[in-house]
Amino acid sequence: MFKGVLFDLDGVITDTAEYHYLAWKKLADDLGISIDRQFNEKLKGVSREDSLRLILAHGQREKDISEAEFQRLAKIKNDNYVEMIQAVSPKDVYPGIVDLLKALKDANIKISLASASKNGPFLLKQMALTPYFDGIADPSAVKAGKPAPDIFQLAAKVVGLAPEECIGIEDAQAGITAIKASGAFPIGVGSAEQLGTDIPVVASTAELRLPFLKRLWDN
Repeated sequence: MFKGVLFDLDGVITDTAEYHYLAWKKLADDLGISIDRQFNEKLKGVSREDSLRLILAHGQREKDISEAEFQRLAKIKNDNYVEMIQAVSPKDVYPGIVDLLKALKDANIKISLASASKNGPFLLKQMALTPYFDGIADPSAVKAGKPAPDIFQLAAKVVGLAPEECIGIEDAQAGITAIKASGAFPIGVGSAEQLGTDIPVVASTAELRLPFLKRLWDN
C-alpha cells in the first residue's frame, strides 16, 4: 500500500494556468515577443525562471537581457500573477479533490505538495486546503525544476517518505517525467496523447478516489 500522495497544484488541485498564461502573455507583449496558448503548453509545470528563459529564447532576446533585468522581469510577471490570484477561493478547487484529501487523511496517508509554484502555500490558504497538507516542498530549495525529479523527491522527504512509497499526480508532461525519474508512481490528469500511454490517465479529477488509487497501486 502506498504511504503518501504528492500533488502538483496547477491543473490538479485548481486551474491557475489561465492566470499564469495571462501574466506571461502581458510580459511577453511588453517585450515585443509573441506567445500564444500553444506555446504556453511548454510552460506548464515549469518554474518561473525556466519559463522566462523559454520565452526569451522564443523571441531571440536571451542575449540582450542582463541578470538584473532577468530578475526584474520575473518579479513583474509574479506581481501580475499574484494580483490575479487574490480572487482564488474554495469554489475554485477541482471536483473530487476535497473528498480525496479527506479520504487520504482518514486513511493516515501523507499528503504533500510538489508544485513548481512559489505561490503554492498562498493558494492552498486561499482555497482552505492548508490543514490537509502534511508537507509542502519549497521549489526554491531544489537544484533543478521539472522535468528533473528534485521537487517530487523533496515532497516525499518532507513527509518522511521515500518517493517509491508515494503516488505522484500531475497534469503536465514535464511533471510526469519528473515523477517517473523520482521513483514515485505517476497518475496523469488530462489526455494520454499529451501525457503518455504508458501511465494511468484520468480525464477529470473527479475520478481520483482512494479505492481507484489503491487499485492502480496494487496492479
